[in-house]
Amino acid sequence: MAYEVIQLEKENGIATITLNRPPMNPLNSQIFRELAIAADELQADDSVKAVIITGAGDKAFAAGADISEMVNLTPIEAYTFCQGSRIAFEKIENLGKPVIAAINGLALGGGCELALCCDFRLAADTAKFGQPEINLGIIPGGGGTQRLSRLIGAAKTKELIFLGEVFDAAAAEKIGLVNEVVPADSIMEEAQKLAEKLASKPAVAMKMAKNSINSGANVDIASALTMEIQNVIISFASDDRKEGMAAFIDKRKPNFTDK
Repeated sequence: MAYEVIQLEKENGIATITLNRPPMNPLNSQIFRELAIAADELQADDSVKAVIITGAGDKAFAAGADISEMVNLTPIEAYTFCQGSRIAFEKIENLGKPVIAAINGLALGGGCELALCCDFRLAADTAKFGQPEINLGIIPGGGGTQRLSRLIGAAKTKELIFLGEVFDAAAAEKIGLVNEVVPADSIMEEAQKLAEKLASKPAVAMKMAKNSINSGANVDIASALTMEIQNVIISFASDDRKEGMAAFIDKRKPNFTDK
């Protein structure tokens, strides 16, 4: 597919999605559609082992939803808009391979919510975060009230959403919103290094680990433990499990084939 508002590149097992509406990369219905299509494409591409999502330019990862599109929406149209983000974000969240958000600037509103769908969040030291929807008379509609509270806890989530204030990368790291803060001029280099590490891992086990963590977070502990065992069994059936254990016994580096 020819993408218009995102860019999709693949190289050496790593795919990079770039939100391409600079300088602020606001999220509109078309971006949501293209993100969903890209996620499906990457899900089906076994050559892709890890994914990086970033924003074009150096000012913003995504500075929120496109208010110029939202301002005149009816309630029914607003529902459709939110459903578009939900479909795209859930596809990214449940992609059967690790996804890294390389947050190169502002990550506000929907931009922060998109980052929350990723497995890893690397932030440039110049990045800023926030869920400022309250200042527009609305609330987060792309998962902010749910994914953020699951990540950093309800009390801190209420503080961020109720006040709607913008905070810096150091504060985001302190509360556990991002994994690491790196110099702005090396954000993509660091994301690439992490992606390469992840891409070297066995694909079946990676997929099962992600599925176990994501799915288990939404059920009771007994059900989650059952799901974990089921995912272990699936990974146990892979050729890579045999190779990994044989390599351990032989004291050599494993040669994984993703089967």
